Amino acid sequence: MKNLILTIALVVSSLMGFAQDTRTITVTVDNVVSNEGKVSFALHTKDTFMKAAPVATAESKIEDGKVSITFEDVAPGEYAIIALHDANENDKMDFQPNGMPKENYGTSNNVMSFGPPQYDDAKFIISDKDLDLKIRF
Repeated sequence: MKNLILTIALVVSSLMGFAQDTRTITVTVDNVVSNEGKVSFALHTKDTFMKAAPVATAESKIEDGKVSITFEDVAPGEYAIIALHDANENDKMDFQPNGMPKENYGTSNNVMSFGPPQYDDAKFIISDKDLDLKIRF
């Protein structure tokens, strides 16, 4: 019985220690062109960026051209974020016939270039403290 209690105490304390090693990332977009629809956010690693499902997602309704979300319990490491103004709320980016996006988007670090976003341009590191980011469309 004594060993069982000791084992449970060790498991609980290790889980509590693990939870303390996570961080939050708060992301704000303050230049959304209209209050129609929502803004969707995707948190990616190098392995998932533009290739697979994100590590985490969040979305927010728009108020006065501004949104803010928080990713919680993020392990320290290297990430990138993509944000999309999904004006028609169809949960995807819409494109013009010539391939140009119809809806605004942005990435962490706010690097805008011709062509799809690149992970190396958008990556950032979260380490020993919480992070506040601003993405511009």
